[in-house]
Parts: sequence; structure tokens; C-alpha cells
Amino acid sequence: MPDKRPTADALLARIKEQDRARLRIYIGAAPGVGKTYEMLQEAHALRARGLDVVVGYVETYGRRDTEAQLKDLEVVPRRRIEYRGVTMEEMDVDAIVKRRPQVCVVDELAHTNVPGSRHPKRHEDVLEILDAGIHVMTAVNIQHLETLNDAVARATGVRVQETVPD
Repeated sequence: MPDKRPTADALLARIKEQDRARLRIYIGAAPGVGKTYEMLQEAHALRARGLDVVVGYVETYGRRDTEAQLKDLEVVPRRRIEYRGVTMEEMDVDAIVKRRPQVCVVDELAHTNVPGSRHPKRHEDVLEILDAGIHVMTAVNIQHLETLNDAVARATGVRVQETVPD
């Protein structure tokens, strides 16, 4: 009778797969369709189940419903960066990694960071957070996906400059 037990290498691979941080992406057809709101709803649900959840970056655009969803969630303070005489705010990757939550909410995946940030693009910040073993929930619109950018521009007449490699 053949031995059906997994090899040590197979067990190690399975353990590493279980330990790998996960990325959940909320994809929308347009701005304002509720991606951020849904992410924050899920953040509350995860927190209610006992998970350690923080908000790394959320842009509410003044939407009261979205702002209300931030209540009772820990929001990591933004990093302030001086650029051309203006103080800008970006997600503080160092603070998130140091804090080591189980889950981090990061809005606006296609965002271009202010010069002087560690990474040029927010999606690179997200990769660093994932590499630290922190699960990430993020949002992006389809026109920001690199391979769909041209098709969406042809259909809508609007081309966005900020894209995410897919």
C-alpha cells in the first residue's frame, strides 16, 4: 500500500501558502459606485469577528455615508511630505508595518504618490504591506487597469493617467 502522507516539502509549501498575506480587490466600473463603502463594511465585519483591522488610507470625497463607516475603525495617521512648498499627505507604510494589523484597508490602488515617498505608486506600497504579512483590502476602477485603459478610453472618451499593472 503506497504511503499517502504528504512529504515534508509539501507540508512546508502548504504552511507557507497559509501564511501568505492575501489581497482583496474591489473593482468598480466608475467612481462613486460604493467600493470604498463596501470595503469599510467588510472591515467592520472582520473587526466584529475579532480580527485586528486598520485603515491605512481612505478617501471619502466628502461622502457622509463613507465618513460614517470610518467610525470605530482605527485609522493610521497619514505621513506628511513637503513637496514644492506644499505639505501633502500620503499613506504611512512604515507606521502600518510597525503596527502589524492582520488586515489593512487601502483605498485608491492606482494613486501616484507624491515625489519623496518611498514608492512612486500606491500599488507598490500595498506590495510592501503584503510582504510584511498583512492582508490588504483595496479598491480600483476598471479604467485604471493597464490592459483595459485603452478600451475604456475608446468607449468613454476619457483616459486616466494613473494605471495599475494587471
